[in-house]
Amino acid sequence: MTDHLRAHDAALARLQALHPKLIDLSLVRMRRLCAALGEPQTRLPPVIHVAGTNGKGSTVAYLRAIAEAAGLRVHVFTSPHLVRFAERIRLAGSLITDEHLAEVLDRVEAANAGLPITFFEITTAAAFQAFSEVPAHLCLVEVGLGGVLDATNVVSPALSVIAPIDIDHREFLGDTLSAIAREKAGIIKPNTPVVSARQAEEAERVVERKADLAEAPLTLMGRDFDAWNERGRLLVQMQDRLLDLPAPTLPGDHQFANAGLAVAAILLLNDPRIDEAAIAQGVAGAIWPARFQRLTAGPLAERAKAAGADLWLDGGHNPHAGQAVARALGDLAARDGRPVALVAGLLANKDATGFFTPFAPLKAKVFSVAFEGGAAASAAQTAAAAELAGLRACACDSLGAALDKALAIEPTPHVLICGSLYLAGEVLAMSPETWPT
Repeated sequence: MTDHLRAHDAALARLQALHPKLIDLSLVRMRRLCAALGEPQTRLPPVIHVAGTNGKGSTVAYLRAIAEAAGLRVHVFTSPHLVRFAERIRLAGSLITDEHLAEVLDRVEAANAGLPITFFEITTAAAFQAFSEVPAHLCLVEVGLGGVLDATNVVSPALSVIAPIDIDHREFLGDTLSAIAREKAGIIKPNTPVVSARQAEEAERVVERKADLAEAPLTLMGRDFDAWNERGRLLVQMQDRLLDLPAPTLPGDHQFANAGLAVAAILLLNDPRIDEAAIAQGVAGAIWPARFQRLTAGPLAERAKAAGADLWLDGGHNPHAGQAVARALGDLAARDGRPVALVAGLLANKDATGFFTPFAPLKAKVFSVAFEGGAAASAAQTAAAAELAGLRACACDSLGAALDKALAIEPTPHVLICGSLYLAGEVLAMSPETWPT
């Protein structure tokens, strides 16, 4: 994503040079650095550790909103960022300041003593160091990639949460759903409660076996609890109670499941300070940028508004995410019969045709673009993938050109910019009005 030059940028650039591979899954380097720092991961408030393929960021957003509605101070570590690196580290309710981040990065860099370590590992250690020094009631930690060997997996959580598992990052996690589920389920710890979203049967078996082997009490959506949309309300059925809650603030029917997962996790945490009123307030107030986000500010939103169109932004990038976003976009189209258009860019290693396939019933027109980063697919490659999925596609030279072509459709369409968080980051970076806070 786009980083604007700040005081900590020089440190971030140095850290990126410490290890030649952007991703190199291992806990050896992370454990070494944590030891050099005095084991900050052991000095955190109670941790909820969240893994999964899709929905884990949204689940973290609901968890944070619920806990903060109850008056708790919450640390949050998420990745990747969209515009600024500081988005990854939220200290007791506020994004880490540039000055604080620069100071912590300098200390962690000194403790590492120039030894090989990946960028994600050393910045995760920096987050844990910062968390350990600022009082809070709860710490939410999102897995970066996989689970078993992810740098975050040095924590000892109070609760583990597994969002929906699907095929993604095959080059690192494996080619089958079972293999990927084994990686994701690697966050399950002995005798530590775990709550899981509804999973495909193949993934569910892996999660259940891992929980059994670890003697970790498992609460599984669809078996031990459930959540659904009933007349625009979120209903969450636990074994001993039924919660009737407001609709999730994040758009899309899939968010009822994500919010339900967060509610179940909060209830299993069993913190007496978090009551049903706080749960309701959090579900109805969560914010998570680039997840079917309505864009109402910034230069692209102004162009859409002038054309009478609504503009949406989503960073989902795999077939499961495509299904969820296509349903949400289809709901919009069903209300007024207007067409839909996608301004899309994906990384070259993604299953682009699988991502586009759920949009085929909507007869969406695709305007493909490239974006910053050597791993991005060309506009022509993305257009070809969309056409394989049965969609009409046009490769465009720029994001602005693609949006203009989409806005020229008659009648005025619903427009979705989608396919990658990197592309979403470029969109949000265009104006300080849209920077995540």
